[in-house]
Amino acid sequence: MIAFVAGPVAALAQDTAVVEVGGIGMAVQCTPGTLAGLRVGRPARLSTSLVVREDSLTLYGFADDDERRTFELLQTASGVGPRLAQAMLAVHSPEALRLAVAQGDEKALTAVSGIGKKGAQKLLLELKDRLGGPAGTVRPGGGGPGGGGPAAPWRDQLHAALVGLGYAAREAEDAVGAVAPEAEAAAASGGAPDVSRLLRSALQSLNRAR
Repeated sequence: MIAFVAGPVAALAQDTAVVEVGGIGMAVQCTPGTLAGLRVGRPARLSTSLVVREDSLTLYGFADDDERRTFELLQTASGVGPRLAQAMLAVHSPEALRLAVAQGDEKALTAVSGIGKKGAQKLLLELKDRLGGPAGTVRPGGGGPGGGGPAAPWRDQLHAALVGLGYAAREAEDAVGAVAPEAEAAAASGGAPDVSRLLRSALQSLNRAR
């Protein structure tokens, strides 16, 4: 098992970071939140989980060990593969997921693309005794401990991810504004904006503008 990779960031893409380790570029699949904390040319240390398939070896990277452990625990539930587990962590922090499961919050899970009402109910049952209880009062959606701020600071996450990919701050601001209606529609329907989906839409808007 590859527990972590450490080295300078050689490249960043929409969902991948390339970290140079001993002269070798390791491609690591990451969430937008993790990518937002990386900069090309700067050193990075990512906790990792290697997923082995018959036709592929995929390395998933996380900001810390808690995210990695949660990623692996989520996959113990039936129907949850690495992609869905990563999507859940793109929308909710590990602590927010623990809180959602502890409170039986279906709404928090259905905010994740690919999880419907029945799927959320099943996951709540299966994960109840696996993720453990929340350590603090974190709102589902990735909000911080306590406070009454927004559940998912998607604007900051998206802006940071775009800047991390090499776009200028002004370009990132314009792209965030372009996808704001999509995020607001998700919030109006009672769900948390899907940052991964918003990032794809923002990149498309930037490509059209060039």
